[in-house]
Amino acid sequence: MEEQLPERYQDVISIFQAGLAAVEPGAAINRFCRLDGNVFFVDGAEYDLRQYKKIVVLGAGKAGAAMAKSVEALLGDRISEGLITVKDGHLEKLKRITIREASHPVPDARGLAGAREIYRLARRVDRETLVICLLSGGGSALLPLPVNGVSLGDKQDTTRVLLSCGATIHEINSVRKHLSVIKGGGLVRAVYPATLVTLILSDVVGDDLDVIASGPCVPDPTTFADCMEIFVKYDIKKKIPVSVYDHIRAGVAGKVVETPKAEQEFFKKNRNIIIGRNIDALVKAKEKATALGYNTLLLSSLIEGETRDIAACHMAVAREIAISGNPVRKPACLLSGGETTVTIRGAGKGGRNQEFVLAAALHMDGLKKIEVLSGGTDGTDGPTDAAGAVADETTIARARSLGMDAQQFLDNNDSYHFFDNLENLYKTGPTKTNVMDLRIILVQS
Repeated sequence: MEEQLPERYQDVISIFQAGLAAVEPGAAINRFCRLDGNVFFVDGAEYDLRQYKKIVVLGAGKAGAAMAKSVEALLGDRISEGLITVKDGHLEKLKRITIREASHPVPDARGLAGAREIYRLARRVDRETLVICLLSGGGSALLPLPVNGVSLGDKQDTTRVLLSCGATIHEINSVRKHLSVIKGGGLVRAVYPATLVTLILSDVVGDDLDVIASGPCVPDPTTFADCMEIFVKYDIKKKIPVSVYDHIRAGVAGKVVETPKAEQEFFKKNRNIIIGRNIDALVKAKEKATALGYNTLLLSSLIEGETRDIAACHMAVAREIAISGNPVRKPACLLSGGETTVTIRGAGKGGRNQEFVLAAALHMDGLKKIEVLSGGTDGTDGPTDAAGAVADETTIARARSLGMDAQQFLDNNDSYHFFDNLENLYKTGPTKTNVMDLRIILVQS
């Protein structure tokens, strides 16, 4: 349930919500899929369902249940069975497809049990089966099936180390794929020779298929050597569990078989279709902002980097608009997407969106009539119950009046408690979609 915020944030919230609506799973699936008699159309391709004895639905991700609900609405009792693992609280009522809840972003025993069941189901299908795989953000953590010799605890510790050192989602997933039976093409190998169609909501910058949910249905272009380079880059070799480091080192030495590559036979009977992306949300957000009377500049859907640095750059553009009217005149709306990273230096609580807004607020000196919202489209920012936060030119002064030092909160990575004290957290509840983040800055006349 969305939490009430002051009226002055009405426009920035409306713009965010318009972006969300563009990537709602049901609408996204219906744009790409339809059933006409016995023919299932997926992005222009035709699948005559009379050729298949079974239809099986598999998958994982925060949007998995909502996606499955839409597929059930299309195919009904033609679906033989199915299993989707979702993040806690991201449920739907389904008839043919079973939903399992598990932990995200750090995998747990429930996720492990769900992944084993999904893998067993995948191994049971044959060439007369149509497998529909539904993937969305969070799929990596929700499909934890480690290779022999690596425990779930080892994978959990590895994920924590990679998250805390500032590794990108691409780097984290490269390691995940090399520790997994399912990821990095493992699922498509398991279902072969069945026909496989994978529908994807992208939560990664650039929409790389091998990175979304760690690519269970596509070839893996990364190698064990790439994983070792990540350990060296962030100087975390001594922080990584011994079993994980030994497995990666054995792979580099050629003692462990590499993840599946593009030339292998089982990739010839599958298709991967992205049905929702960050840019889709941004385009609709831009349309809404323009309709509200703002001169709108869509910066990029591909923004990565340290959150505080990205906030400083965004506010430099906002300041330029306020001072000179460039690159757009007031009233103006700046939009961007993608996914930044936070290097954890303190012991506080927060997420990249809340930290973005706090860092942005510290750059608002001298600005007037400005609002900032940054939020995760999944409704969850880091390990918190907030999608993000909002701020304006009064935020730092209000904090000071309550005895809070904004810079100290930022230094301690404690953006959650900073905005909680100001009642400026943006809480949507689970949105049941996930296409990374939306950042919105309004510079008023």
